[in-house]
Amino acid sequence: MKYIKNLIVLIVFAGFVSCEGELDLEPQQSISIGLATDTPENINAILLAAYDIGRNTSPDNVVPLYNGNYSGEISVAVDLLGNTDQVSWNGTFSNLRDLFNKAMINDNASALNIYADSYSIIGHLNTVLANLDKFEDAAEGNRVEGEAKFLRGVVYFDMVRLYGQQYNAGGNNSQPGVPIVLLPPDVSRVIPRDTVEDVYDQVISDLTDAASLLPDSNGDRADRYAALAVLARVYLQQGNFADARDAADEVLQSSGHALTATFAEAFDTDGNSNETVFSWVVTVQEGSNNYNLYYATQALGGRGGDIALTQAYLDKFDSPTDERRNFTYLGEGVSDGFILTSKFRRQFANVSHIRIGEMHLIRAESNFRLGTSVGLAPLDEINALRARSSAPALGALTLDLILNERELELAFEGFTLHDYKRTQRDIGGLPFNDNRLVFPIPQSARDRNPLLEQNPGYN
Repeated sequence: MKYIKNLIVLIVFAGFVSCEGELDLEPQQSISIGLATDTPENINAILLAAYDIGRNTSPDNVVPLYNGNYSGEISVAVDLLGNTDQVSWNGTFSNLRDLFNKAMINDNASALNIYADSYSIIGHLNTVLANLDKFEDAAEGNRVEGEAKFLRGVVYFDMVRLYGQQYNAGGNNSQPGVPIVLLPPDVSRVIPRDTVEDVYDQVISDLTDAASLLPDSNGDRADRYAALAVLARVYLQQGNFADARDAADEVLQSSGHALTATFAEAFDTDGNSNETVFSWVVTVQEGSNNYNLYYATQALGGRGGDIALTQAYLDKFDSPTDERRNFTYLGEGVSDGFILTSKFRRQFANVSHIRIGEMHLIRAESNFRLGTSVGLAPLDEINALRARSSAPALGALTLDLILNERELELAFEGFTLHDYKRTQRDIGGLPFNDNRLVFPIPQSARDRNPLLEQNPGYN
C-alpha cells in the first residue's frame, strides 16, 4: 500500500506548502482518489500513513520525507522555546538555536516543517473520515473513526498552542488560532485562521468522539484511555480543572496502566512499559527517535548532546537521593563534560506521548485547586510519585510545589512552554503572552493563502 501513502502525502503537501519545482510522479502514483479510497484496506493504509508521518517514516522506509513531529521534534521545540537556564543549546541548527534564543523569524524551519507535516497528517485523517462508508464491519469502522479523530485532536491541540496565544480561562478566546480543515485535501482551498476558542472546541469534540468510539485496548495504536488522557491534558491547559481531574482519574482507575517500580524503568526499554498510555512506535526499520538525536551522545546514536542539562535544573531538586535528579550521564567526545539526561539513551525506543505519571500530576493539581480528593488526596498523590523516585515525602503542599514537581517528573518531555503559559509565568524575562513565544505562520503558507493572518512581530 506504499503507493497510496505517496499519493496522499503529495496531494496534501502540495495543498499547504508552496513548491518551487514540479512533482515528478511515477505512473503508479497517478491513481485516482476514488481508487485509492475504494476499500477498507486502502482506508486503513491511509490511516497508517498518518501515523507514519508523525513518527517520521518515509513511504519507502529509506529516505525520511517528514519532520518527525511526534518523534520528538515538537517536544524539543517546545522545551527550547520554554527554557532559558535549565538546558543549554550546543547544536548547529540555526532554527533550533533561534527557538532557544526566542529570536525566530517568519521562515524558521521548525515552524515551517511542523506546520506542513501537521496539515499533511490532517489531510490523511480527513480522507479517512470522509470514506467511513467503505466499512461494512461496524466495529472496524468505529475503531478507524476513533483513531482518526484521536490523531486529529492531538495535532490541532499542538498546533493551536504553538501558533496561537494561550487559552484564556476567563473566556474571550478570539485570538487567531489555526485554520480548521475538516475535508479531504483540496489544493484550491483558501481559508482564514479560526479562533483559539474554535480550535479548542474542535479538539475536544474530536477527542470526546474518539473516547466513545475506541476500544479499551488497541495494540500499539490509540485506545479509549489515550483519548481520555489527552483530554485531561487539554482541559488542564484550559484551566478546566474539574474535567481534567475526572478524565485523568478514569485513566488512573480503569486503564490498567500504572507507575513502573522505578523511574528508570519507564524509559530504559525500547518498547512500552506499563506506564505508557500511548507512544509512537519506532523500530530499527521504521520511525525515528529524535529525542535521542538531540539529547544523546554520538555513541548512543545522537548528535553528541545538542541539548544538555545545567546546574539550574539540578538545583530544582530538594534531595540528592531523588532518582530523577541522578538520572543523567556525562557526555563524551564532542559532548565531553556535558550533563545529559538518561531519558533518551535508546536510539530505537518508542517515543512516549502520554505516560501515567502525567495523569497523577494532573489529578493532584486539579484536586488541589478545587479542594477535592477524587481518587487520592493531593499530598498523598504527590508523595507517592516522589516515593517512586526515592525522594523524601513532603509535609504539606503548595501550588508552587506541585508545579515544581511537574518540572522534575516531566522534564524534557515537551511541557515546559505550555505549563509556564497556562500558569502565566515569565519565560526568560519575557511575559507568558509575549509574541516571541508564539510560532510564526510560515511565509510559504501565507504566500499560497493570502487569508492567513501573520502573528505580530513576524511581518
